Amino acid sequence: MTTIPPAGLLLTVSLADEHTVCVGIEGDLDYESSQRLIDETHRQLARHTGIRQLRLDCSRLGTCDSMGLATLLAVHRATGAAGMRLHLDGRPASLERVLRLTGTLEHLTAPPAGTGAGHAEEQQDVPGGEHS
Repeated sequence: MTTIPPAGLLLTVSLADEHTVCVGIEGDLDYESSQRLIDETHRQLARHTGIRQLRLDCSRLGTCDSMGLATLLAVHRATGAAGMRLHLDGRPASLERVLRLTGTLEHLTAPPAGTGAGHAEEQQDVPGGEHS
């Protein structure tokens, strides 16, 4: 497990299995911290080429402003381009509300195009849920 030092945002990275990277997010995802999540996502994609899923554990996420939302969309683009599925686990009510109001919930939680949704290890992202 790797922990990236906090500066308003703490990221904890672990491998759930050979096909799944989990990134725990603690703190605020905003203008000042968003680039750290993007950089860590790209680092993990480069490091683990056999990964099929990136699970972001949002259960300890504080606020998510417009830059945080843009960051989640950028992470989704990066994982989709790599043929990976992005999961937003443990979404707090505030993030759920932002995703629903902006119409991005289904976009961010849908499987990438062309991969199908039939992998047994892929589970529905649920608010407040934990990753497996």
